[in-house]
Amino acid sequence: MKRSIEILAGSALLAVSLSGPGFSQGTPQTVSLMQVDPASLATGYRASKVIGSTVVNDAHVTVGTIDDLIITATDKVPFAVLSVGGFLGIGSRYVVVSFGSLQVKNKQMVLPGATKDALIALPSFKYSRGR
Repeated sequence: MKRSIEILAGSALLAVSLSGPGFSQGTPQTVSLMQVDPASLATGYRASKVIGSTVVNDAHVTVGTIDDLIITATDKVPFAVLSVGGFLGIGSRYVVVSFGSLQVKNKQMVLPGATKDALIALPSFKYSRGR
């Protein structure tokens, strides 16, 4: 009897070791990668450095502050959430502009043609919960 258990256990161990790797069921996934030049990215700006930046217009008048950057699943382009109006964060509101509309000049974020009134006239942005 003991010999039968040993043979059975050995057979099970052999079967497990000879079987191929286990794959989960479902559709095989593929990933497409794009080659990126790290040297060109090194000259860019990190989101952590952009968030909190003061935004000025062409006349170097402060029109807002970058509160956040948002990337949507459908657009694949970043949007900047600007805090405008108010004083020291009190009474300010959030509006969204395309990050592409901002320019970096002399290490300063510039929104050409913007005024505080024009930004305040944009629809108000509210963060959704849990995001």
